[in-house]
Amino acid sequence: MIDLFHELSMQCSKITTEKYSTSFCSAIKLLHADLRASVFNIYGFVRFADEIVDTFHDHDKKTLLAEFKISTFDAIERGISLNPILHSFQLTVNQYKIPYELIEAFFHSMEMDLTKATYTSDKYKEYIYGSAEVVGLMCLYIFCEGDKNAYSKLKPYAQSLGAAFQKVNFLRDVKADYQQLSRTYFPNVDFNNFTPLMKQQIEADISADFVHAYKGILQLPVKARFGVYVAYKYYLSLFKKIKKTRPKSILEQRIRIPNYGKALILAKASLRAQLNIL
Repeated sequence: MIDLFHELSMQCSKITTEKYSTSFCSAIKLLHADLRASVFNIYGFVRFADEIVDTFHDHDKKTLLAEFKISTFDAIERGISLNPILHSFQLTVNQYKIPYELIEAFFHSMEMDLTKATYTSDKYKEYIYGSAEVVGLMCLYIFCEGDKNAYSKLKPYAQSLGAAFQKVNFLRDVKADYQQLSRTYFPNVDFNNFTPLMKQQIEADISADFVHAYKGILQLPVKARFGVYVAYKYYLSLFKKIKKTRPKSILEQRIRIPNYGKALILAKASLRAQLNIL
């Protein structure tokens, strides 16, 4: 029965999420049961592409990414793939009619990671759109469940949330990106002379994204609202911790939220949800 293959493939995407991001995994599990598998499917796909450009250093990344891209669109067109991650992804893309241009934009940003070491303001925005904002938009297709008006209304907020998450990741991962991968995403920033002013300017931009995104979270369909709110709170907490960290320390360590901190965030979010004061 092909249903068994569907189930197996979706389990692969779920396991991928669990292995790579406990924070996202726990937040996804707080979505309505109708939505969880599809969001796991998107995360599994995104994670595999990201792994190609970030960690497969002993292999031909350009070829692997090109082959993965071809296989992705083949899977969507055929409605099947023997790669379980791509099979589960195509199930979601075809079910929710996620536009190809979002997937193309995502691959474009992954391709940028293969060649670019520093970014201008325009290229930075272009990269953020493809690597993060479109992922938020893919998830929004799931959350809106075919309601085009809701999608159009919530689209800018979803983009802001994706951008905020990605920019926080950039600050958190400066040590690995700059020292190991020789990447500098933030334009006009010299990490050999990373000043408090540079850090504050980056943080002001991220704060604006979080403020805008929050307005959209409050308008999300009920099935999605709490899970997205918890993911937002996880990242906001991480951001606040980064803001308290000296510029020099950002380059020396990867800032994290410990498990007990995540548990506290979830408990507080649950209480606010029960009191209807998100």
